[in-house]
Amino acid sequence: MVTQKNSSNMEIMTRSGYEKLKNELTLLRTDKRLEIANKLEEARAFGDLSENAEYHAAKEEQEKLEGRISRLEYKLNKAKIVDFDDIDTSHANLGTTIIIQDLDSEASYTYMLVGTEESDPKENKISVSSPVGKAVIGKSVGDEVSVRVPKGLRRLKILEISAQR
Repeated sequence: MVTQKNSSNMEIMTRSGYEKLKNELTLLRTDKRLEIANKLEEARAFGDLSENAEYHAAKEEQEKLEGRISRLEYKLNKAKIVDFDDIDTSHANLGTTIIIQDLDSEASYTYMLVGTEESDPKENKISVSSPVGKAVIGKSVGDEVSVRVPKGLRRLKILEISAQR
């Protein structure tokens, strides 16, 4: 079973998740840094920095940007990319796509289990750290789980597990 982090502090993620973070990092290092540098330069032109709200706002934005860059660099340096050819589909795991059925409403849902940074519910990608992700990790087809979600307690059954690119 693949977990999001293992004992050597690796960040387990899919190839698409890795590429998404890498692209974000490139954007932040280039365009966003330049944008903030321009804001700082413009704010300095207003004069006294001690009472300059624009300058302080730009500095705060710069701190947040540098923090995000540091977190992305850390995650990318610790990344271990899940190879779809090596995914064990006998259990729900990071990188697998699952079809689950809500046993109360009988509705079925398809989700890809991904790392935290890759999570995008609109694209049916849920984090292995989410309530549903935690409930299904390690489970097999036919297993039933109960999970507390914002709408209350749900009983889910795993109908299918696959590895889709």
